[in-house]
Amino acid sequence: MRDKRKLKRRHLIYYLHVLERSSGRLIGYLVDISTDGIMIMSEQPIAVGTRLELKIMLESEMSAKQYLAFDAKAVRCEKSINGTNYDIGCELLNLASVDFREIETIIDELGFRD
Repeated sequence: MRDKRKLKRRHLIYYLHVLERSSGRLIGYLVDISTDGIMIMSEQPIAVGTRLELKIMLESEMSAKQYLAFDAKAVRCEKSINGTNYDIGCELLNLASVDFREIETIIDELGFRD
């Protein structure tokens, strides 16, 4: 299967918590990120096509904000290699320019260098 990503995703050295905005329920952990999309590792599957209202909890060392809020659409959901979790690929929707910069900060602060 050919990779359709335009931008390279950066794997993170520290997994940030990804929560459902309205309930605060833990969806999973941010595994990799680009300014177009994210990969979440979750214990529960999410149906492809589901629109999500999410927030990523940020570390105080990387941002003055407590979290980054955004909408996303699940475009992929597959069992992880370990077989116990799900890898959920999400497309970011309507990202504000200030949030775009926050994602760049996450990549700079937590992304593996290659």
